[in-house]
Amino acid sequence: MNEIISILTHRELFLVGLGMVFYVVLFVVTVLNSRRKVLLMQKRLDKVRAMQEQYDMEGNRQKIAELENLIQKLGDENSMLRLELEERKATLDYNNKVAIIDNARRQQAETVIFSSNAYRRLQECLNSGKKLNCEDWGELSLLLNSIYTGFTEKLYSLNPMSEHELHVCLLIKMRIQPKDIAILTAHSKESIATTRSRLHSKVFGRKGSSKNWDDFILSL
Repeated sequence: MNEIISILTHRELFLVGLGMVFYVVLFVVTVLNSRRKVLLMQKRLDKVRAMQEQYDMEGNRQKIAELENLIQKLGDENSMLRLELEERKATLDYNNKVAIIDNARRQQAETVIFSSNAYRRLQECLNSGKKLNCEDWGELSLLLNSIYTGFTEKLYSLNPMSEHELHVCLLIKMRIQPKDIAILTAHSKESIATTRSRLHSKVFGRKGSSKNWDDFILSL
């Protein structure tokens, strides 16, 4: 009888151990899949942004070519119109050069962000469903101020901000999605959307969408 009980106990322990191994493996796979999804989404967003910028620059190049053609046709006739067209062409040339420089700076900044310890910490917290602590927020501020000179000072100069509002802005600048900002700040998605649109209204004095605020923060 004791042997039977012993056998059953060993079997139960084996099954429990097997179950624990299964759940550990499942957790690891879930974490890895989550990280892959984040990286894949980021790559897609970068690709879309690059396509949009390329489209804008291509559009400018086409306009420049059209202006050059018009200038050549004008010759020495109508010098005022010719001068105006040349000024437009110079402006488009300048805008294209600025766009190229801005694009290079953005890519460089994003490379630093996505390879930083602070960004890895964000992903760890998201995978475990935890909010950030004081040390994490301090590290985020230091990182962003080192990449975008005086970033937090610019935010405070625009409008007095609560701690929560500052945290939301930091995460937007880190390219974190709104639903993930909700997790990292322990707020609802609706609350995060309201905070972003409210900040736009406070700074610009008119109603704006949460996306309008995101675009503004990313432009700083």
